[in-house]
Amino acid sequence: MSVTDSEAAGTAPRRRRDTAPGPAAATALTPRLRLTLVVLLAAQFMLAVDFSILNVALPVIGEGLGFSLAGLQWIGTAFALCAAGFTLLFGRVADLFGRRRLFLGGLVVLAVASLVGGLARDPEVLIAARVFQGLATAAVTPAGLSLLTTSFPEGPLREKALGLNGALMSAGFTTGAILGGLLTDLLSWRWAFFVNVPVALAVLVIAPTVIKESRIQERPRLDVPGAVSVTLGLLAVVLGLTRAGEHGWGSPAALLSLAVGAVLLVVFHAVERRAAAPLVPVGVLGKRSVAWGNVAGLIAFLTETSLVFLLTLYLQEVLGFSPLAAGLSFGVLGVGTVVGGTLAPRVIGRLGTRRTLIVGGVVQTVFTAALLGLGDDRSWMWLLLVATFAGGVGNMLVIVGFMVTATSGLADHEQGLATGLATMTQQIGITMGTPIMSAVATAALGGSGAAAVLGGLKVAIALNAAVVLLGTLTSALFLREGRVRE
Repeated sequence: MSVTDSEAAGTAPRRRRDTAPGPAAATALTPRLRLTLVVLLAAQFMLAVDFSILNVALPVIGEGLGFSLAGLQWIGTAFALCAAGFTLLFGRVADLFGRRRLFLGGLVVLAVASLVGGLARDPEVLIAARVFQGLATAAVTPAGLSLLTTSFPEGPLREKALGLNGALMSAGFTTGAILGGLLTDLLSWRWAFFVNVPVALAVLVIAPTVIKESRIQERPRLDVPGAVSVTLGLLAVVLGLTRAGEHGWGSPAALLSLAVGAVLLVVFHAVERRAAAPLVPVGVLGKRSVAWGNVAGLIAFLTETSLVFLLTLYLQEVLGFSPLAAGLSFGVLGVGTVVGGTLAPRVIGRLGTRRTLIVGGVVQTVFTAALLGLGDDRSWMWLLLVATFAGGVGNMLVIVGFMVTATSGLADHEQGLATGLATMTQQIGITMGTPIMSAVATAALGGSGAAAVLGGLKVAIALNAAVVLLGTLTSALFLREGRVRE
């Protein structure tokens, strides 16, 4: 079951079919739909792993290729800039020119870029490979999600598919940290790149046989001014957030980038109001389900990914864990996200999306706040493990609820736009969280030593819990329960 604004008003949206009738008419998981689900989930899991797989390996890469200390951060920044900056544009391109075509093309780019990155012998080649990995992620993620939402009709099937997708994506972030440590220790950091190649090739072989291309009756012109302004605006915002995380929120470079990004996004909004065929129709952004659903998703990704950063500092700087041991400790969080993704469709079926967002947010708030009880010795690991598991379940209820809410009540030919917006929300949340919480923790430090670090981390954890609670309140106040679709 799901709730849409149209249904809340008592009228169903008129839809233009742009996919083959088979999947849209399905009421049960056929063998073909199962294979479609496996193929799309494998691609999304691989992309999620890519976000964190190099984190543990960064010092080793820097030493091996001769990166300067300042240049090392660009391994992550180059990827994040492209993954976040181009996702909305590619989501709309998928609608206009074919989702399967963009999905497969992005996978080809990802496989080639991963191979080049693994073979790199100098910093410039590695950074170029990360740029193309980010561009591939910006193309494959919204195209894959829109293929998922158009292959499975609104209702239990789509909710189950999105639940599994959310669980595997969150598990992918955790798996990336663990896998990166294992590959670096046992083989080489280069295998953090090479591991993508066989997965991408397997998906490329299978996908054309099970996924049908999307079709639209009339292809409007691409809104070039809107595409340029929003892409440059998002690039500037992400760059500003990254600079703020490195140099502080008072950094002139960070403030300038953020200001330029804000101006460009205002320009984008003005362009969209006047465009004949806008990249993002103002009417779509005006839907409560789209606007407030994405707010809930932004907060869910911002808080959970930044909490992992804070707890990584706790495990290493306060408890003295090695990077690999710290990464393995988050396996419990990974299990919690898988459990939450599995439960989410059932919870949505019983409560509806709005109440699921509220329940998930309350659970995440409570168990994030519980982490304020952490102490400075390893006897407190039980609290960390219990709280991260339960908080992961709550966070995943919010993420799946956000995906269902933000993609419901829209025609199939708008699903690339909807999933592009959702993917942009995800990328911006991931990018924003760590700089914000890092700055808060650093500002709250009262001295040196483990006790001072723990004090700073607790201030940031308290803020994290407060932000989750704020997101929960926005869902409760601004999303409509409406009429539940049977």
